[in-house]
Amino acid sequence: MDFAWSGSAEALRTEVRAFLDEHIPPAVADRLYETGESHDEDIVHALGAKNWIAPDWPRDGFEPLGAEEVHVLGDELTRADAPIYGSSTSTMVARVIQAVGSQELIDEIVPKVVSGEICIALGMSEPEAGSDVAAVQTRARQVDGGWVLDGQKMFTTNGHVADYVFLLVRTDPESARHRGLTTFLIPMDLEGIEAQGVITVSGERTNITFYSDVVVDDRWRISAAGAGWHSLMLALQDEHSAAFSPHLARLLHATEAWAAEPGPDGRAPVEQQHVRQRMARAAADLEVAELLEARTTWMEATGAVPVSEGPMSKLFSTEAIVRGAEDLTALVGPDALRARTDPTTLEGGHIEHALRFSLGTTIYAGSSEVQRNIIAQHRCKLPRA
Repeated sequence: MDFAWSGSAEALRTEVRAFLDEHIPPAVADRLYETGESHDEDIVHALGAKNWIAPDWPRDGFEPLGAEEVHVLGDELTRADAPIYGSSTSTMVARVIQAVGSQELIDEIVPKVVSGEICIALGMSEPEAGSDVAAVQTRARQVDGGWVLDGQKMFTTNGHVADYVFLLVRTDPESARHRGLTTFLIPMDLEGIEAQGVITVSGERTNITFYSDVVVDDRWRISAAGAGWHSLMLALQDEHSAAFSPHLARLLHATEAWAAEPGPDGRAPVEQQHVRQRMARAAADLEVAELLEARTTWMEATGAVPVSEGPMSKLFSTEAIVRGAEDLTALVGPDALRARTDPTTLEGGHIEHALRFSLGTTIYAGSSEVQRNIIAQHRCKLPRA
């Protein structure tokens, strides 16, 4: 078996790195770090001009990228911590709209997502419905020609800058769990919508969004009324297959650079056996994480759906990030806790940031417990818990 990426994928990797050097110089990277923003219009427009937002979709003037090239593109953008969360969620929602939305929505929204003209945030989690999204209580009641929305959502990242929000609401007040749910694409400039900023422990800016008597036309409804669960599953399938290993790679490379520098005694830490052993453990985890992610790419390229393999990849990768961040921070010692903004920081502050960032990764796209349930049911054929 040959695990090497193709020549075209490696050529694209070189092109992407040159793009990142041009569009995310240190000053821009510092600004993104300090603000916690995960969306930048200039960078997203530049990605759209290269057809790198939804690179596997047909588009006039561009050749769609293959599965390997798409994987390498995402890997490099993530490793560079490019502000692509907004474009990623926009693409996720555009896929749902293409699958179950009206032709009017497809024609209006999809081209603007691909070109980077619009940003779509996700409105799924709620104070009492985090990983268990079927417990949502945000309501939509039907009125003449449309709907009236009331409720609130948590973790609506980019909600303060997004043009639209992909909103999961309960349209049947008598329903329970996944029944009676509907998905909408809500313009964020409608009256009655408020985004309240929240800074996470990783430094990311996310939002609580409030919806008070928001009147929305029926044309913004994506799924059939009461059939929102299916469209939500289409969106979550993309999230479960997201790549997390580049975050671990960035942490490991920063630690390796630290270990190669001579200390006060003139010896480099890497000369010590326990340092090599601990970095080797993280390197082994990284290798496994990358292979699991490559498997999901291979499955998608062959027309298979990684229903359980995506969660396997996500589960292992994120828990490996937590293990690696805790162990390598302890290995480096107190100096590792200097932030990027500290002039004396180590390796650009990547070690310190990885420790904070790792804490949320096992929750993103569904907690580790949710991933284990999916794997148990779909791969191991066990009954629901």
